Amino acid sequence: MWIVARMAFMEKMMNDTQNLDEKKAATAVAIATSLAEQFASRADEADREGALPAEDVAALKESGYLGISVPREFGGFGLSLRDCVAAQLALAQGSTSTAMVAGMQVHIFGHEREVRHWDAAWYETFCRLAANGALFNAIASEPALGSPSRGGLPATTAVPAPNGDGWVVNGRKTWSTGGKHLTHLLVRVALAGENAVVLVEQAMPGVGWLTTWSDSLSLRASDSHDVVFNDVLIPQNYVIDRGDAKAKPNVWFPMIMSTIYLGAAIAARNRVIQFALERVPTALGKPIATLPKIQRQIGEIDVSLQAARSLLFDVAAEWTGQDADRAKMSARIAAAKTMVTETANTVTDQALRIAGGSSITKALPLERYFRDVRAGAMQPPSGDTALEMVGRAAIAEFE
Repeated sequence: MWIVARMAFMEKMMNDTQNLDEKKAATAVAIATSLAEQFASRADEADREGALPAEDVAALKESGYLGISVPREFGGFGLSLRDCVAAQLALAQGSTSTAMVAGMQVHIFGHEREVRHWDAAWYETFCRLAANGALFNAIASEPALGSPSRGGLPATTAVPAPNGDGWVVNGRKTWSTGGKHLTHLLVRVALAGENAVVLVEQAMPGVGWLTTWSDSLSLRASDSHDVVFNDVLIPQNYVIDRGDAKAKPNVWFPMIMSTIYLGAAIAARNRVIQFALERVPTALGKPIATLPKIQRQIGEIDVSLQAARSLLFDVAAEWTGQDADRAKMSARIAAAKTMVTETANTVTDQALRIAGGSSITKALPLERYFRDVRAGAMQPPSGDTALEMVGRAAIAEFE
């Protein structure tokens, strides 16, 4: 009897946990959907201005969304990669630029939850800050270095302060998504001849920003400007991590970034369908959505999106969070990211063709979606590198 009662209790506990997981995931998607509606009302103007709306950032902070990948014991939602992908996909349909800012935080805390590179005290502190609206990003890329994914030692340095009390940070970083809205910058530096990550807070003296991103091709409202560190003095214990940035590949980064581009493609699909229902040429006398040609083109878009979404969610659901699975999953992740990126490029191009001349003006957001998804090809794994990963894995199955 005791064994039966214990089994029943354990089953109830498991069901309660599963129900809580489902509720948290549903809540996150509901928050993301609500935020997306708000962001969409500002997205066109933000793109024209080339600036991240302060209202978007405030809404992210106040909603608790920035803590969706933070463990529950520290105030977050503790969502799985699959559930974070679902929430981010909803968010990106409102504004790809703002979703990119949020996605940076989501992937950082999701990855760190698994690998625990940071000191335990810093980890808890950062998690609680993130769950309460602090905005983080990993600041790593440089003009000469490029992406740290390719290896190399940063030109940005942290050297001992003259009085021996702390470190002095100097250097310049590119693609610092979030810009002045960031509260905490996790800056990759060269420290004593090795890679390290230090904490720089936005308000520290010597932190300056150069407006380099506002007229970029893609994601103009993400504030991915250059940040300059000019003799920024940080405390001794602000060294967060030391070692190779590639020691444990970040599975979360390509998966969360994929949601940005797939979300934009879905938004383009929705908008072009709305256009097709509203567009009534004088000679036709009825909406162009009634034409078989338009229906076929929209059908092609839907088939592509359904396939890309299915692969992305399948791969996200397969991820266990275990180090042993990182190498095994790399080809699947590369395949999902590649398919999503290529699909987003194709779909946004097809949407332009369906809408015709109106699509290349600011009358419709289609040209913004078309531009925004082009950034996906610049984020790893991409291009030949991604395809080679998939190819090697396929060949290995027969060896």
